[in-house]
Amino acid sequence: MDLLQPGERGACTPTFTGGHDQPQGEVQKGSPHALKGILAAVGNTPLVELERLVPDSRIRVFAKLERFNPGGSVKDRTALSMLLDKIRSGELQPGRSVVVESSSGNLAVGLAQICRYFGLRFVCVVDAKTTEQNIAILRAYQAQVEVVTRPDPDSGEYLPVRVRRVRELVANTPHSFWPNQYANPLNPIAHRQTMGEIVEALDGSVDYLFCAVSSCGTLRGCADYIREHGLSTKIVAVDAVGSMIFDGQRPIERLLPGHGASLRPGLFDPNAADEVVHVTDLECVAACRRLTAREAILAGGSSGATIAALERRAPTIPADAKCVLIFPDGGDRYLDTIYSDDWVRSRFGEVSHLWKEAAGGDQV
Repeated sequence: MDLLQPGERGACTPTFTGGHDQPQGEVQKGSPHALKGILAAVGNTPLVELERLVPDSRIRVFAKLERFNPGGSVKDRTALSMLLDKIRSGELQPGRSVVVESSSGNLAVGLAQICRYFGLRFVCVVDAKTTEQNIAILRAYQAQVEVVTRPDPDSGEYLPVRVRRVRELVANTPHSFWPNQYANPLNPIAHRQTMGEIVEALDGSVDYLFCAVSSCGTLRGCADYIREHGLSTKIVAVDAVGSMIFDGQRPIERLLPGHGASLRPGLFDPNAADEVVHVTDLECVAACRRLTAREAILAGGSSGATIAALERRAPTIPADAKCVLIFPDGGDRYLDTIYSDDWVRSRFGEVSHLWKEAAGGDQV
């Protein structure tokens, strides 16, 4: 089953309005020394070379640290792209319009911040797996939170139920708008800039891009940029074991949000990636812990997924190749899961040997 396709009621299609910008829809960069408003900080995140992540390897590894967006994740780019043009055109109006979306966490936070900035009401449908921390952040931004507590009886997943609830809210709420990250073409458009920043930072030389997939917006946007500019970059899509995106089989339970999906998104393009690597929850956890031990970077589960995929592929990657991993968010929202010894032990047993070695050989 695919998610909402472009053109369904509530879905967004590109409507670039040119000269119809309104003051409440401006996002300006300000002076060379200061940004004008918090949303001007979206994008232009750091690209950092990781010199210790893959020991005894001659490949060069870089991480695009999307946690440095103001809402803390790569989804800030998506959220801003999907809302800004409609705010500028006046289709979304403060005090009148209601933004309704389904999210497991990061997109919700990005949308909540933007809606609060522009004075829009925001209703977010989350599920029982959403962390209390993320729900607290949403409420701090004055978002209305609906929690789906029962999974879909057919698939056992929450996403189909969340999407159905969004459709109900949009149908029954006057002046409502569903950005629909799963099928909105403005989602991948935002990530052409993500890839453009990577290419510029590396002077056009990017051999491999490792990208975790969920809505497929980042993957599609980066792939579109690579094709349009005739680059030779190979894209490795990183999916979760049990995800429906590339496998198309019956989904199985996944513990970590952020990558993978129980429904195939409308943005899915089977040709966007050159290859696909599926990783387990345990591989994500262990990779995140190794990243912290070796590089002192606290990253989220989908970042760990890209690391696990790189480690699997590293022996076959040519020496001196430049490999870029997109790290969608930071690890501060995973302290009760990935970085909790008790949580990890209760789910996987005693597995600390998978990350105990540090970069210099000391025990962590």
